Amino acid sequence: MALKRKGLRHVAIVMNTNKAYDRQIIAGIARYVHAIGRWSLYIEDDPLARIPQTRQWRGDGIIADLDDLEVARAVGRFSVPIVGLGGGAGGYDDSSEIPYVATDDVRIAEMAVDHLRDRGFRRFAYCGLPSTSVNVWSERRREAFEHRVAALGEASECESFLGRRATMRDWERLQKELTKWIDGLVKPVGLMACNDARARHVLEACRRCGARVPEDVAVIGVDNDELMCELADPPLTSVIQGAEKIGYAAAELLDAFMSGRRRRGSRVVVNPLGIMTRRSTDTLALEDQDLVNAVRYIRDFAGERIGPADVVGHVGLSRSTLDKRFKRLLGHTIAEEIGRCQFARACSLLTSTDLPLKIVARQAGFNNVQYMTTIFRQRAGKSPSKFRSEGH
Repeated sequence: MALKRKGLRHVAIVMNTNKAYDRQIIAGIARYVHAIGRWSLYIEDDPLARIPQTRQWRGDGIIADLDDLEVARAVGRFSVPIVGLGGGAGGYDDSSEIPYVATDDVRIAEMAVDHLRDRGFRRFAYCGLPSTSVNVWSERRREAFEHRVAALGEASECESFLGRRATMRDWERLQKELTKWIDGLVKPVGLMACNDARARHVLEACRRCGARVPEDVAVIGVDNDELMCELADPPLTSVIQGAEKIGYAAAELLDAFMSGRRRRGSRVVVNPLGIMTRRSTDTLALEDQDLVNAVRYIRDFAGERIGPADVVGHVGLSRSTLDKRFKRLLGHTIAEEIGRCQFARACSLLTSTDLPLKIVARQAGFNNVQYMTTIFRQRAGKSPSKFRSEGH
């Protein structure tokens, strides 16, 4: 048995290292460890070795995916501080004293609806997983998606599909059911899949029934598994969950727990970071061609400090007429659409580049860093610097 070094904490990370999402969480844990030091990590990719042996491992704490019922039962045998994370399913017990880091499923669904609505969709669909004790996160996203759509008003419609799990044995049956459902949807329709894996099932079903993506069916997934999203045809738009932030928060929570600074039963909910837009939603579901031209102009040139007058001049309509069409079909004004695009551009630059804030502000279309900071505090509740630090 190895001797423990004085002051060194031994922490087990019980995650599935074969999943991209779990690896992102582990990266967040590693970022915290590099910042504070003095942790020795036990982590194995072999499923049989993921959980340390109770008689041999002299640990100080555990971070574990409690969605896995087997893992939840196994780590419960240890008498060390434990922090759980996941989607609130499987082995998660809401009454447990184990601190827990969860994803915000409601906000994920709301962001997906807003993204599709901003592209002019008034018909929506949700593709989830069968309701089980492990898939409660999918059900929460469906309910939040439908609630958000209902809040848009009577002109909006929503349909949902759960189907069956995509095991090798049931793959063809699932695809036939899913293809039939998508073929029967009134189009154009904006569709959210519960995660990126389900979104790829949707893309295959669209191919089989001849539905064009994104013109007939715009598809957005969740998790932003970059390799799988880029391999999809067309490349898949996805909600960025901020898995690294989840891992960092879990490590921070465990550190506090091990040091006696945190109560049992603490719960942290981590908001999604944003949306990575790719070709699967790169469309405008609008019949008003003047409005289509206006929105495309804004999205192409928002970074060049354009204003409503530039948009009006490009389209050739009066501002009052065009503003009325924006309000009726998109729910906001020309100026608000410009601001929305500038903010989205700034978010993308902050999370995907290391450009100085001055350059980010200029490329996003803001007059200066101070004004960009004001907008970020209004829209995100934090400064651009804070937004960037939480996104890596």
